[in-house]
Amino acid sequence: MSEKRPRLLLAEDDPSLGPIMARVLDEVYEVTLTPDGADALSSAADGSYDVMIVDRRLPTMDGISIVETLRKAGTTTPILILTALGTVQDKVRGLDAGANDYLVKPFEFDELFARLRAIRRVAAGEGPFVRIGALEFYPESRAVYSPYDGRVILTERECDLLKLLAVHPERTFTRDDILRAVFSADDTPGTVDTYVHYLRRKTEPDIVTTVRGRGYRLGML
Repeated sequence: MSEKRPRLLLAEDDPSLGPIMARVLDEVYEVTLTPDGADALSSAADGSYDVMIVDRRLPTMDGISIVETLRKAGTTTPILILTALGTVQDKVRGLDAGANDYLVKPFEFDELFARLRAIRRVAAGEGPFVRIGALEFYPESRAVYSPYDGRVILTERECDLLKLLAVHPERTFTRDDILRAVFSADDTPGTVDTYVHYLRRKTEPDIVTTVRGRGYRLGML
């Protein structure tokens, strides 16, 4: 028996884009397409969807109002707002309304799929993530997601090391800096090299950059 696909509500009124999106998204999701804002709100109110994509401008009810109404009613379904409006103020308006993410048209479907995966993971308790190149690093759950290898779980020390570098991406840390911040007093500088090797082997070889004669910093910038 095939695995049940997550349910996705797509509220998009563009007569050309809507069906194309539904067809592509159907590779992963069970898609319900509606071109009307009020109908989208009615469909979403029962909470049966795993994720939603809501266009900013819809007939009868705009996307921001849909998000605000759902959040006030206690609906926690992750929502991505899709729009042709790309100003900072408009993005802030959508996120303040309760949207989980915001994607501006035109877009690539690979990015849309990645953003949907990310907001679903956060909603499922993975917590906020840090983007490192093509990777998504979730410190709270010690997980790294790769578009090629999927989910990789780090040990506590691997996670702490990567978090230290990710929080200060432009800083080069000496081995002694890393020892004090991540490891115990009994460890040696060689321990740092060992865990850098572990991170590179588990994720990407260039996730940590060696700065010759100085130490390490975050790579893939």
